[in-house]
Amino acid sequence: MSFTGFMFRLLAGYGDKKRDKKLKAPEDVTALKDIAYAGGGKYNLLDVYYPKGASGKLPVIVSIHGGGYVYGTKEVYYHYGTYLASRGYTVVNFNYHLAPKAKFPAQLGEINQVFAWVAANADKFHMDTENVFVVGDSAGAQLNSHYAAIYSNPEFAAKFDFTVPKEIKIRAIALNCGMYKIGGPADKEANAPGMNTDDLMNDYLGKERPKELMERLDVLGNITSAFPPSFIMTAEYDFLKANAEPMYKFLKEKGVPCEWKKYGEEGQKHMAHVFHVNMNLDEARQCNQDEIAFFKKYEVR
Repeated sequence: MSFTGFMFRLLAGYGDKKRDKKLKAPEDVTALKDIAYAGGGKYNLLDVYYPKGASGKLPVIVSIHGGGYVYGTKEVYYHYGTYLASRGYTVVNFNYHLAPKAKFPAQLGEINQVFAWVAANADKFHMDTENVFVVGDSAGAQLNSHYAAIYSNPEFAAKFDFTVPKEIKIRAIALNCGMYKIGGPADKEANAPGMNTDDLMNDYLGKERPKELMERLDVLGNITSAFPPSFIMTAEYDFLKANAEPMYKFLKEKGVPCEWKKYGEEGQKHMAHVFHVNMNLDEARQCNQDEIAFFKKYEVR
């Protein structure tokens, strides 16, 4: 692991623990934890959250956690996930193998395994596979966009050694505080003070970038008008802020229904990278409500 990756894992872990210290488990949500979706031990476990007393099938939100590909667990997204569930969804919150031990495209394959699990267990866990939505932040936003391109473009999907479950209908996605063009040198705007995202890319991709790898990394080159409708958001002090509006404009040019929003104003330092998972914040709840309102536009009834 690079020094950048090590420090990112250390500092993010400290910040997440501090963020959630005073939060309590919601009383109106059923939380089923540590369900295996594949055979990779703790890295292939997921949680399922849904409103208490749920009957029948609910629309599904699958959450892809961030962490620069080197950090993150479903546990640090527990309060975020249960909040989404309280709004009337079954939420699937999962672990995946981290870089540098697991490199691209292993994480995409595990995301696909999660969707296969959803398809196979829909009746048991109140999941409507006709109404699936996907959220992801930071590296999770990039993985979200990557999987959405595979899902919506058969030619791109053919470059990968897994098959998207036909039962899953992704109606819309949310891309939160992400970066969307990877594999080449990072733009200066995509680097936080004291952190070089090129190092994280090396942890995730390796330093060698053969043609075949670059072709599978070309998400933007494989987005078509069939790409799921997308809500793109950032924040005033998000260090990846510069990526949001260009992604919105790119999707609009491709004919993809989308919205984008920047939250916070100058001086509001708490409106930073992935603020929306901090359920201590009113702004986080507002952002998540905005995304849910966007999803409801595309829900099939």
